[in-house]
Amino acid sequence: MFAAIRTIVIADAAMGLDNVIAVAGAAHGTPLLVILGLLVTVPIIVWGSTLFIKLLKNFPWVIYLGAGILAYTAAKMITDEVQLKFLFDGNPAVKYGFDALVVAGVLLAGRFTAKARERKKPQRNHAASEHLSQ
Repeated sequence: MFAAIRTIVIADAAMGLDNVIAVAGAAHGTPLLVILGLLVTVPIIVWGSTLFIKLLKNFPWVIYLGAGILAYTAAKMITDEVQLKFLFDGNPAVKYGFDALVVAGVLLAGRFTAKARERKKPQRNHAASEHLSQ
């Protein structure tokens, strides 16, 4: 039981840190936007998780929308990084191409992962289930 509790605590801490990083990245360093973002997202995480799971079950495309937004935010953080700006400032096509590549890569990786999980799911044997129902 201790191992399960430890796993849950570590997962919650990781999700909380992930939330703070995502909000800070989307706010572009504006303290007011960070505070407002946390004020909006923390209650959603704490109280809205059950509702959100139902939403995701009914509308699975929302997962890809969220992943795309997070990937775009990450790409913008990379292209706006002071130490890397020299790579992206000279040509806007490189900057926007990098953004698009990161978003597409994340979405494709998610799609391939979802397909691999579907293939790994055990298929029901109809003959066996008919036998059991008799």
